[in-house]
Amino acid sequence: MSLYYRSYPPNFDPAQVDPGVTTAIANIVGQAVLEVRVGYFGICINPDGGAFLCSNNASSLAGQVSVDQDPLNLIWVASTFKDSIVFPYLIIVAIILAFFCFVLLATFPGWHEEVDERGSERDVKPFPSRPVSQIALALIFVASVFVLVSVLWQHTASVAASTIAQDLGNGSVKSGVGTSAMILGWFGFALLIIVTIGLLVMILSISLLDRLTDERD
Repeated sequence: MSLYYRSYPPNFDPAQVDPGVTTAIANIVGQAVLEVRVGYFGICINPDGGAFLCSNNASSLAGQVSVDQDPLNLIWVASTFKDSIVFPYLIIVAIILAFFCFVLLATFPGWHEEVDERGSERDVKPFPSRPVSQIALALIFVASVFVLVSVLWQHTASVAASTIAQDLGNGSVKSGVGTSAMILGWFGFALLIIVTIGLLVMILSISLLDRLTDERD
């Protein structure tokens, strides 16, 4: 999520008790152009349109700007959002579970040559172990659920906080949600779902083949 000072025509609504407060806010903001961006592990600020300064300590960032550069304490607002809303640990656990799943997938047997009863060589690929396949499926399924919960939670919370912050700074503060981060999050979830469905289809197919083979015997 990003918050930044920008002057624009305020939105007026009959539900506003004191529409004139936007003028007071604009006078307080003055010529400030500071931008604050919130990530999973830190905050980045751009006080004057130059380079970004990043840190996981909001107090150190606040100490590097003047009152005129951040008159509405956007750095503090961003820090509160990061500490109260942003929760990256579900994604970290999901990455660990997915890693172990791919380690199990690497143990699946590959193609190799065998000599049949007639003495001719043929390429054979044995079925993977059913317990290993089921464990891999369980790991990737749990990882998918964790990523879904995390991405959905962060997306909903970011949009809500962004909207509220912009409404409070009506006419002087703009906000936005990182589109690239959301796309990457949902793309990662889609990949995990594809792996989950692939493993499930493989396990069901092997079970069906085993059943048909037993009936034929």
